Formats: sequence, structure tokens, C-alpha cells
Amino acid sequence: MATAQLTAFSISVSARNLSSFEGLRPSNVKFASSFKPLVGVGLPLFRRSFQGLVVKAATVVAPKYTSITPLGDRVLVKIKTVEEKTEGGILLPSSAQSKPQGGEVVAVGEGKTIGKAKLDISVKTGTQVVYSKYAGTEVEFDGSNHLILKEDDIVGILETDDIKDLKPLNDRVFIKVAEAEEKTAGGLLLTEATKEKPSIGTVIAVGPGPLDEEGNRKALSVSPGNTVLYSKYAGNDFKGSDGSNYIALRASDVMAILS
Repeated sequence: MATAQLTAFSISVSARNLSSFEGLRPSNVKFASSFKPLVGVGLPLFRRSFQGLVVKAATVVAPKYTSITPLGDRVLVKIKTVEEKTEGGILLPSSAQSKPQGGEVVAVGEGKTIGKAKLDISVKTGTQVVYSKYAGTEVEFDGSNHLILKEDDIVGILETDDIKDLKPLNDRVFIKVAEAEEKTAGGLLLTEATKEKPSIGTVIAVGPGPLDEEGNRKALSVSPGNTVLYSKYAGNDFKGSDGSNYIALRASDVMAILS
């Protein structure tokens, strides 16, 4: 009898049921991998846990192709190079390098049609933009990483190296997040891990608004300077050069104006 010993439980496997494997002899086999049983099924099923594993390979464009032309309302962005060192010159491991969310527009599509209106892409080639964290399809082209994404996935235009200068597009709202509470109501100091993520902040800038069926912009209901309450898990988070926290989200994720 060959016995397979697994973490937290064991199952017995009969060698007679494995006769198709020539040379198999009864023995004790130990598995070091952390298999977990799926609860609530008739037969023992297992799954292996790969915590923190994210695989997102870029599509490689062969050198014989010399250009990429986006279609419709899509935009081709050359991704900003990842910082490999800290400001102090310390080399960062790849796991500690923050994924870039910005780059330069290198090509745009012909635009889109809303109702009877034909609208051009609102960003031009050469513009530095910031986009949603998980947007688009990554491609490796001409020795550099690029991203093909829809215009609506572009959060805003950033002409400097400081995120506080972001100019939101369309229905996006850019907010400076309020400081998290340092103490509980009873006066106990909170650690960084126990501080509740704020969902209140001050509006820094707003986009021109969404387009209606006639192709006209509809102004947003919030303005710079408003203190707002927004959905807790919405938008894209950013850290300013001064250490302040910012968030860019859609106007529909703003729930109320506080006064």
C-alpha cells in the first residue's frame, strides 16, 4: 500500500489502481507542497496556493512590424520606465519596484461616434498621461513596453513629475485624501496597520465632464475646494512628492458633499 502523507490529512492510494505505471513499488511518499482539500465535495480534490503570484506577460510584436496604429477610441502609450533605485541610490529588487501608471502617448485612433457626433481623441501624441492601474493590453514593441488602452481608461494629463498637478479627463475627480485618524475615540494610538482608510477628501481638480448623446460635455456636480465623501474602494491611489495621499475616481463614486 502506497501512502501519500499531506499537510493536515492523509489519503491512501492503492498500488493496484496504478498498474499502468511500470516499476511502481509500494512505498511511503511525502509531499512537501501545501495542498489544500476543497471542502464540500465527494472526492478529495486539492488546490495549490500561489499567494501573491501575478503573471501578466506583454505581447511581443515582431521586429518586421514597424508601426502600431490604434483603432477607434484606443490610444497607444509608451510606458514610463520603472524606477530601479531610490532617491538615495539604493537598488530596488523587482518586487519593490512600483508598477508605473503613466507614459507618453505615441499614437491615437480615429475617435468614436456618439449619436450623430464624431469625436476625436481628446489627447494628442506627445502628451504625458496617467492611466488606470489595470487598464489596457501591454505590448513589447521596438524595444520598449507599450500599452494599448481605451481613451476612457486615461485618468488625466500630467505635465510635471508631481501627481498633485494631475489634470483629470472626462468624468474623473482628483481628490487629496484626508489624514487618517491617529487615535481611537478613547485616545489609543493607532498603528499604520490599524488605521482605517479614509474616504473623505478635498477636491483638487475635476474633468470637463462626460459626453452626452449630442457630443456635448455635461459639467460635474462637484468643484475644486469641495470636501467630499467617496466610495471606499473606488479609483486609483497615488502618493505625492510631499507624502500626501491622492485619489482619482469617477464622479459617480463621489457620494456626498460635506459642509
